[in-house]
Amino acid sequence: MGLISNGTTLLDAGAIDSGVATGAMTLIKTLTASSSANLSFVNGASSVVLDSTYKEYVFKFINIHPANDDVFFQFNGSDDASSHSYDIIKTTTNFSAEHNEGNSVAQLGYVAGDDIAQATGYQRLFNGVGNDNDSSLIGTLHLFDPSNTTFVKHFMARVGGHRHSSATLDTYIAGYFNTTAAITALNFQMSGGNIDAGTIKMYGIK
Repeated sequence: MGLISNGTTLLDAGAIDSGVATGAMTLIKTLTASSSANLSFVNGASSVVLDSTYKEYVFKFINIHPANDDVFFQFNGSDDASSHSYDIIKTTTNFSAEHNEGNSVAQLGYVAGDDIAQATGYQRLFNGVGNDNDSSLIGTLHLFDPSNTTFVKHFMARVGGHRHSSATLDTYIAGYFNTTAAITALNFQMSGGNIDAGTIKMYGIK
């Protein structure tokens, strides 16, 4: 027995039709930092698609390394298609687990200072990344249905990395842009100094 949707066979005798994309991730854009003040993904610019083409957008952070020591990696969104001011009101939550190399710190808890309650500032994704030559962070951010004009825009992220205090930190973030306007751009930056090196990959999922 087959499964048919809008005239297209999705399942045939239990097998998925190889011609149908079912939740596949499509690479949209890769940005590589080189002493960069920030990395921005703007709909319609430099082959970036951030509209109704996809219901979910995924951003992969690969070996993000700061120029300055003990800074925050953070992001914000824009619903301004012309000037791209990154100042959308948002509400977020944040908790993390940490363990240091000396085994003297091992903790899990809510991080009240890294959340936002109805404010426009940048959301922190990682707290206190180090700039030692071997320090970096990695992670994933999901943004859901950014072009929807009925609901607020939800996002969630998980980021891990090497802190300035020689510890590993695993951070969980969730929240929403409190607007029904379409999100047209995302901006990633450090709280101080440049992004010295690293790559952010943007994917779309239908």
